Amino acid sequence: MATGQEPVTPPEQEQRTESPASPAAPAAPGPEDRAAEVDELRDNWRRALADLDNLRKRHAKELERVRAEERARTAAAWLPVLDNLERALAHADADPSAVLKGIETVRDQAVEVLRGLGYPRHEETGVPFDPTRHEVVGVVDDPGAEPNTVAQVVSPGYGADGNQLRPAFVMVSKRQE
Repeated sequence: MATGQEPVTPPEQEQRTESPASPAAPAAPGPEDRAAEVDELRDNWRRALADLDNLRKRHAKELERVRAEERARTAAAWLPVLDNLERALAHADADPSAVLKGIETVRDQAVEVLRGLGYPRHEETGVPFDPTRHEVVGVVDDPGAEPNTVAQVVSPGYGADGNQLRPAFVMVSKRQE
């Protein structure tokens, strides 16, 4: 080298000369450190349990609030039906055909309330018997009906597709042999 500079050794070729007491290796934790760590873990565990308990309590309060709101909404939907029944009873001594017409109107209003709450009325005859929608209360011998079909609806059902309040009580035509 003619420039008078000393050759530079690349870092990967330099020999490291560190003393054996260098802080490169972490010291093994002592019993005091372990006790502190255990105390911290216990504290975190207790806090997590308290948070979970508080979450459960908040959820229970929220659930009760939602249930109360839903009960109030449902009861409010039935109030007009009750009012109309009261009016029909007030006119009980009037013309029987007018009272009958009023009661039919109240029934239709009640059916509409149930439909609005998600429970439509079903009372079809001549349809195949479906055990998920119908409950058999009797069997009839009806030569004009297909076997295993609904011949008569004793009480209508309410609801549909997995959201059924009550199945329809039906009479089913028996199989002709």
